[in-house]
Amino acid sequence: MTFRLHAPWVHSLKEKRMIVKSIVAKLQNKFHVSAAEIDEQDIHQIIVIGVAAIVPHNAMADSLMDEISAFVEENTEAEILDESREIR
Repeated sequence: MTFRLHAPWVHSLKEKRMIVKSIVAKLQNKFHVSAAEIDEQDIHQIIVIGVAAIVPHNAMADSLMDEISAFVEENTEAEILDESREIR
């Protein structure tokens, strides 16, 4: 799963890092998934976070992705520009 977020109030990479670290830590603690910033690391106002998990079946993957999507929306002030999902 990938989230592309826009945070217009961020004016430095230090501010961006604080937001990214917070979101990533919350995702890892709540859902026990792997999460990291995966792209656009040099652009202050764009945050791209990738989330990965191993689950036993597709239904559980869909449910987990729905929960993660709702969680990200509720726990950040940044606007979600794009969300992509992939099941392998």
